[in-house]
Amino acid sequence: MTAATHILTLPGPMLQRGFWLYVWQVETPIGEMLYVGRTGDNSSPHATAPYTRMGQHLGSLKNQNALRRHLEKRGVEPRGCVAFHLISHGPLYPEIPKEEGSTRRALMALHMPVRNIVGAMEKALAEDLAAAGYTVLNTVKWKPALDPILWAPVRAAFALHFTRLNKAVAA
Repeated sequence: MTAATHILTLPGPMLQRGFWLYVWQVETPIGEMLYVGRTGDNSSPHATAPYTRMGQHLGSLKNQNALRRHLEKRGVEPRGCVAFHLISHGPLYPEIPKEEGSTRRALMALHMPVRNIVGAMEKALAEDLAAAGYTVLNTVKWKPALDPILWAPVRAAFALHFTRLNKAVAA
């Protein structure tokens, strides 16, 4: 491998913790592939920044590197990809603040309703992108119902970057 200089430009707001939706748009040697995700854990009352998830997705920790695993399942070595673009939208909601004396159980009780709203949007985004003809690496399984009023402006924001969403019927 020959040494080269590369530049990553990161907008400061991507450091803000909270509930975000994001799409990894990966230019691979065999074509464009997308991975849809969100911040706002299932197992803890935390909602990190997209920047934090960025490195985890391509790292080596099995419980955090979903993008890497999905690419490798398709026979794509991440180092061999042309480019990774992270399109993130948010924060849709702020992270639930930890107040003095708050228990984990109390924080989760506040976290879960917001997580469920954003999780339903994550599922809708993955399904809408796939229905519009994009290659989506992951399937998002989520049971809570989508709120179409909350979803419409979020979908419109992603449609600015994924123009085939404009031609596909909104869910």
